[in-house]
Amino acid sequence: MGKKETIEMMIEGGAAKADAAMSQKLGPMKINIQDVLKQINEKTAHFKGMKIPVKVHVDIETKDIETEIGTPPTTELIKKELNVQKGSGTPDKEKVANMAIEQAIKIAQMKEDSLLEGTLKAKVKSIAGSANSLGVLIEGKNSNEFNKELEEGRYNKELEEAKTEISEEKKAALKTQFEEVIEALKKEQERLAAASKKQQPKAEKKEEEGEEKEEGKTEEKKEEKKEEKKPEVKKK
Repeated sequence: MGKKETIEMMIEGGAAKADAAMSQKLGPMKINIQDVLKQINEKTAHFKGMKIPVKVHVDIETKDIETEIGTPPTTELIKKELNVQKGSGTPDKEKVANMAIEQAIKIAQMKEDSLLEGTLKAKVKSIAGSANSLGVLIEGKNSNEFNKELEEGRYNKELEEAKTEISEEKKAALKTQFEEVIEALKKEQERLAAASKKQQPKAEKKEEEGEEKEEGKTEEKKEEKKEEKKPEVKKK
């Protein structure tokens, strides 16, 4: 294995351009810079509009080129895809968005080189887990429910076709799903709050009864001590 030269750069997905550093390093080695850029742009096309770290490894002897594409964290890709500024602080109670299976597939493709899971299905399951931590639903469900349906084959067609585009009809359905979940969560929170409020007077009453019992016991003890302290009357 020959000696390798590594060039690190930050590029815009699918739109890498030659800069001075690349020209200075690859030029003297007689490497075709346009071929390198083409390879980078093909691998980063899914990251359009995002800044991506890239490493170009060049074998000085053979002139072979290997490109290593970095990716943003999965949670950042999800937020970017759904146009969400930040995730939920309480993801089990507060939801911030609803993601389609097609969007999960798209993000899985973006993370193809960094996710350890082998199949696209496994990668999508990993994406669903990250979405859940942000308070993001997938197809109107939490990650456990979604992954169960995934295993049952409900989304086999989308996986086989590697679909990443969403129809306007589905966008509307996702919006409706999200609104229904939000409404259900709101009602559940109101129910819990009402139940808690209902229990509060009972708890206060028990506390007052307990205090009264303690006061009664204290008074009894005081009376007992008084009786003990009374002097005995001697009979003549």
